[in-house]
Amino acid sequence: MRQAGVLDVGCHSALLTVVRRRPGAVLEPVFSRKVRLRLHETLDHKGRLEKAGVRSVERAVAEAVAANPRTRGPEVFAFATSVIRDAPNRDAIIASVARATGTRLRVLTGEEEARLAYVAAREWAGPAAGPLLVLDIGGGTLEIAAGTGDQPDSVLSLPLGARRITRDWLPGGTVPSARRLAELQKYLHQYLEAVPDLPRAEPGGRVLACSKTFEQLARLAAARGKAPRARRKLALPQLRVSIDLLAGSKPSRRGKLPGISHHRAEQSLAGAMIAQALMKACGAKTVEICPWSTREGLLLEHLGAPQPHTSGSRSRQAS
Repeated sequence: MRQAGVLDVGCHSALLTVVRRRPGAVLEPVFSRKVRLRLHETLDHKGRLEKAGVRSVERAVAEAVAANPRTRGPEVFAFATSVIRDAPNRDAIIASVARATGTRLRVLTGEEEARLAYVAAREWAGPAAGPLLVLDIGGGTLEIAAGTGDQPDSVLSLPLGARRITRDWLPGGTVPSARRLAELQKYLHQYLEAVPDLPRAEPGGRVLACSKTFEQLARLAAARGKAPRARRKLALPQLRVSIDLLAGSKPSRRGKLPGISHHRAEQSLAGAMIAQALMKACGAKTVEICPWSTREGLLLEHLGAPQPHTSGSRSRQAS
């Protein structure tokens, strides 16, 4: 029985996931190991990962790789997300990790992350789902993909990640003033409105949100509405209430709110504002929370899911 493994090194963790496929089960977990990281605390003002951050990545990768049951486990595809991909010293980081651990991290473009998130969302939603719009808010970038088949018709990557917007607009996650929030809201709206051919929700289609940002915001909204089952969906009116709540809370207190994890508390307000602007720009009044994203897309393709089409797909990355 085929197995596939992925080591996903992001801002907050290095996660090793090994799965296999059984008849009737799309992805069956075999092994998982997470090593916590706090790379956002080791970035300088230019986005470079400082020595302490590089060392923490080396330790996390070594620990995760050592935990892999090699006697029965598959070869692992190791990749780094935007915190390393977009760092000016990316090549030095990757080389250092390779020397220290024997594992060379690969990087995926924003468009490829968007495509893989779509592949995962399509498999999760099922073949009868119809048109899909897939939204994924990461730390450094925002990915959007849309289509009607196994592969997306269009993919898009934008520099509107929650960590990036926090750094540029709300340093430390704090709110300098109501005016600053209004300026950020205007900036996000104007940026998205200026994107050519921004995918939009289609009548009869589904909008799936594939990120921790959306997942935690949905949990927060569900807890405040005292409807735990509603955590799998998030509506625009709920986002507006959550933004007011997060803006009125210090970053140290946001991590105590239902659904908001401590290590994402600082960027949670920016994430909520990005989510609101994105949903408005795409004409999505409600999104469904999809637990699968880029990592699961990689696993599916390593297990033999449909490969990218060579034509009929539009791929763009905005800067």
